[in-house]
Amino acid sequence: MATIKEVKLGFNPIFRDFNNCTKRYRLAKGSAGSGKSVNIAQDYVLKLADPKYKGANLLVVRKIEASNKDSTFAELQSAIYKIYGDLTPLYWDIKENPLELKSKVTGNQIIFRGMADARQREKVKSITFKQGKLTWIWIEEATELFESDIDILDDRLRGDLSTINPNLYYQITFSFNPVSAMHFIKAKYFDIEHPDIFTHHSTYLDNRFIDAAYHRRMKMRKERDPDGYLVYGLGEWGETGGLILTNYKIHDFDISPSFFDHMVNSQDFGFNHANCLGEVGFKDGDLFVCRELYVFEMDTEEIIQEAAKIKFNKRLSMHCDSAEPDRIKMWNKAGYKARGVKKEPGSVSAQIDYLKQRTIHIHPSCVNTIKEIQQWKWKKDEKTNTYRDEPVEFMDDAMAMLRYSIEDIRRPRNSRFINVQL
Repeated sequence: MATIKEVKLGFNPIFRDFNNCTKRYRLAKGSAGSGKSVNIAQDYVLKLADPKYKGANLLVVRKIEASNKDSTFAELQSAIYKIYGDLTPLYWDIKENPLELKSKVTGNQIIFRGMADARQREKVKSITFKQGKLTWIWIEEATELFESDIDILDDRLRGDLSTINPNLYYQITFSFNPVSAMHFIKAKYFDIEHPDIFTHHSTYLDNRFIDAAYHRRMKMRKERDPDGYLVYGLGEWGETGGLILTNYKIHDFDISPSFFDHMVNSQDFGFNHANCLGEVGFKDGDLFVCRELYVFEMDTEEIIQEAAKIKFNKRLSMHCDSAEPDRIKMWNKAGYKARGVKKEPGSVSAQIDYLKQRTIHIHPSCVNTIKEIQQWKWKKDEKTNTYRDEPVEFMDDAMAMLRYSIEDIRRPRNSRFINVQL
């Protein structure tokens, strides 16, 4: 087999202790752009290809299984090509259906799973490998998972490894932005000292590969949304002060139309910021967010195709941002009942007031709606240290979708929509 040229990987020094850690729980808390996911991917690729760790296998988990393809799988694949370059086919098998990576040197494997429903959780319980055991688990966007999900994964790491390879050890790696200080991960792993827990903190300021434009972007975030900057710029736990909506529950529920009194589709258009399409049900006065499509940098035709894959119900009314009538027309031509929500002075405040008076149930698969509602806040007056009755206009696309969804029950029908010429 050909020799690999020595490769200098782009490791940031701040991750040295993290990469050398063999404790059972290894947690990477940090800001956006800190390089934690890139580092984890490179760390695993090197270890799994090292004969020292022969018999080790990695399970990579995200709440929604399909989201692995463009995130964790892409990151690991990128790390492989960065290390091996043109020699990659000699050293790694890369499969996309199903997603799987396998070192040809050691036989160690990387597989990918989700934890969105009972079927996927059961699937995780039955994982076996032809060689070795499941030794390592990487949970990306770990705050998306429930504590019960983590417990299921933790239970998979058991048994004597010394008979396979004395160098092996069990470990779960968590990587995430710390959106909410109320999350169980903080209480369970950060607020205690335990010999099996290693916690790590990093920010974009620690990443020597971040470009100047990204630094300018984060400076703008700091000026526009200081509280949000603490989470996404400095990687600090999100505080609960100033949260707009706290009246929500995240749990499994029946998303079939027969369960609800009424259902709608709702959409906030976007391109550079997220385009969010949601299916919302209403029952006994409560709201139920049943499914979401949350994408960046897709044109309308591409989003319509994605909506068809997820099987959004075309028979439901679709409430859209009225600012883009051309996009509304495209959705109508595709068979959806799309109409623009009428915007008036004070309508955002009225929508929020209505939402605050209902219980909002969110299906666990709607990870972006969950992420946004956990950090959607009122703007803060730094001089008086008080909050204004005006939402921060950042990472609020799912919240706009949620606001639009209530318009057919909040407003009289004859004034509900702006007319759109079809």
